[in-house]
Amino acid sequence: MTLTQILFFLPAAALVAASPGANNLLAFSNGARAGLKAAAFGLTGRCLAFALMIGMVIVGLGALLEASELAFQIIKWVGVAYLAWLGFKMIRDSAGPAPTDSSPAASGPGLARREFVVAMTNPKAVLLFTAFVPQFIVSGSGASFTTQLIVLGGLYIAIEFVAALGWALAGAIIRALRPSAHRMMMVNRVS
Repeated sequence: MTLTQILFFLPAAALVAASPGANNLLAFSNGARAGLKAAAFGLTGRCLAFALMIGMVIVGLGALLEASELAFQIIKWVGVAYLAWLGFKMIRDSAGPAPTDSSPAASGPGLARREFVVAMTNPKAVLLFTAFVPQFIVSGSGASFTTQLIVLGGLYIAIEFVAALGWALAGAIIRALRPSAHRMMMVNRVS
């Protein structure tokens, strides 16, 4: 690994990690519905999913997706269907009261499970570790592909956690403003 390699990777990873998408909108929604502490705990589910994805790429997921258009399409459309279902559920459920801090839906473990499932089924997340991170791996740099993927993947997970924490904080700020039920419904629908 070279310093130049890492210096090119860090800003690119920060830009990808901070961009709006299913995972970050979920962190925002979790912060708005359950508060920063529960949303931050929930992010452990996303980090675990990303670590699992790195392991899957190491054992051959990247090669499988590169070789099989069908496998990639299946993963992509299962993810799209799940994300669409989640979005529909948020719109439908948004008319009801938001869960309280003591409800199972607002608990840290409950949020972590949801973050894990969203991360594992998000096509963008799959592409992140099969296409984005490997672009920064340099052959002949003295470190193996696996070592570089683990280091860069670990750096990405740390950057992702910080960026997602920012999204959760934004949601928690909205929660602290105590919006009306109608405004909270609008936040959920936009999310």
